[in-house]
Parts: sequence; structure tokens; C-alpha cells
Amino acid sequence: MTDLVKTELFGKAIQANFPNGFIDASELRQVPDTQEVYLSPNSDDSIIIEILQRVSASDSVDAARYHFEAIAHDNDAESFFVDEVNEIPYNRDEIPSIIILSGRQGVKKFNRTSVDDVRIFVALYRLKEKSVDLVLSLNFPVSTRNGVIRTEEECNTAKEMFLSIATSLHVVDFGLFV
Repeated sequence: MTDLVKTELFGKAIQANFPNGFIDASELRQVPDTQEVYLSPNSDDSIIIEILQRVSASDSVDAARYHFEAIAHDNDAESFFVDEVNEIPYNRDEIPSIIILSGRQGVKKFNRTSVDDVRIFVALYRLKEKSVDLVLSLNFPVSTRNGVIRTEEECNTAKEMFLSIATSLHVVDFGLFV
């Protein structure tokens, strides 16, 4: 598995262990204040963490599905489906659990005409008292027209890495959500 290193996000208000060597996209292009984006230097993999207004879905699984569909919309996905959704205990930072969703999207990346198969992992942290949904996602292309083909073993490794990232997340300063 890739080495993970403590990464400070949103002006040190949040910390999480991200893959060593991932590049802060804000060093390359403009990133909205409500997002942190990290890019793999060796692939089209990316990690995004977003601070979003809490969606009205009272069920956390439904909320995770809503955010996954929003990502599909933002990606102009031609197809998308959810493989699995699990709730794992967290009991940290006033967040009782994390909803982990794994799915796939058919996306035309980088203005290509062909559709890439992208595995999307989503972790949802619901901060009820702050009316915030914190959404962490990993975009992991599985099969692309430019020759990327990843094995099921590589997908399982990516899933394990994502779980490590998701469970390492720690809100240091709740003042971020004012």
C-alpha cells in the first residue's frame, strides 16, 4: 500500500493522511475555497474533500447516495451506479459514523470522446450541529481508452487506502464551519 502522510487541509483546520507525493492542485490551478484537491503525479487519481451544506436527507445512506450522484453530475457521467454503502463507527470530532460508498461512473475525461470506467469512493461525515456534510472522495480510473487498465487487486488496494484516509480524518478547528 502507498505510504500515507499527515496532510493539513483548509488552513490546518482539518488533518488527514494522504498518499505521499500527491500534489496540492491549488499549486497548479484555482480551487474553490470549499474544496481541497490532491492529484497523483503518476496517474489520473485524485482526492477531493469538500465542505458542503448538509443535504436534507435524514438517512445518512441516502445522503451519501445524493453526494455520489452530485459527483456523477459534476463529472458529466454517462452512467453511474453504487456497488456498496457501509456505515462505520467513528465517534470522533462530534461525528458518530462515516458513511463509505463505493461506486462506478462512466466518464469522458479530459475532453476525450470515449468513456472511461472510474471507481469512485466517497466518505461522508455529517456535522449536524454545523449543518455541514464533509465529503471526501477518491477518483480511481479503472479502465481508460488511453491504456490504463487496473486489476481487481489494484482496486481492492485503492479501497483499503481510501478507508485508511477516511478514518484518519480529524477536524482540528470547528471554527472552519462558521
